[in-house]
Parts: sequence; structure tokens; C-alpha cells
Amino acid sequence: HVQLVESGGGSVQAGGSLRLSCTASGYAYSNLMGWFRQAPGKEREAIAAFSGITFYADSVKGRFTISRDNAKKTVYLQMNSLRPEDTAMYYCASRLTASGSWTQVGAYNYWGQGTQVTVS
Repeated sequence: HVQLVESGGGSVQAGGSLRLSCTASGYAYSNLMGWFRQAPGKEREAIAAFSGITFYADSVKGRFTISRDNAKKTVYLQMNSLRPEDTAMYYCASRLTASGSWTQVGAYNYWGQGTQVTVS
């Protein structure tokens, strides 16, 4: 059974922190794991990825940190200094191939159901 399950979302005040987790089962855990977010009325955007090296969108660089625990098949997103503009549904995703940009939404094969982050 291939599945990605996110957790850790919630409501926080500006300047606060949250840590998101994404646990994979089956073939969903791959070399390239990413975090995306989508705010209402906006396109889904890539914010971080990990494939041995890390990638970050400019909007979160210096505030968010992606990490992974291979033994637990879990990817984390530590989010610090949160801002109201970080409010969105956050998704974990994995892809089977590393070719192409890490930001390419369509290149990811598996997606979680999302976890809501609200910053006020």
C-alpha cells in the first residue's frame, strides 16, 4: 500500500514554529522527497526538497528546514518565524526519478492528503 501521511499542522501566531511530519509506506518513500503548499486561490508551490542535498524556495529559505529519517521513512519540515503568508495547506510528495527541477509539481508520483497550517 503506497501512502504518504502528513501531520503536525495547526494554528500558530506569527513568529511561532511548527514541525510537520510525513511518514511514507510502500514505495512512496524515495530518494527525492518534497514539501509543497497551496493557499486558497493560488497554485501549489514547491517550498523544500531533500535528495541528499536540500533545496528551498526563496520565500522560506533561512526559516524552514527539511530533514529526513530513513529508518522511520519520515520527512520533516521544521518551520520557524512563521508569517501570515505561510498560511496554506501543506503537502508532502515523493518522486521516483530525480530528473528535472525539484519544483516541478507534475514530476512527483505520490502525494499526501495535506495538513493545514494557519498563521495569524
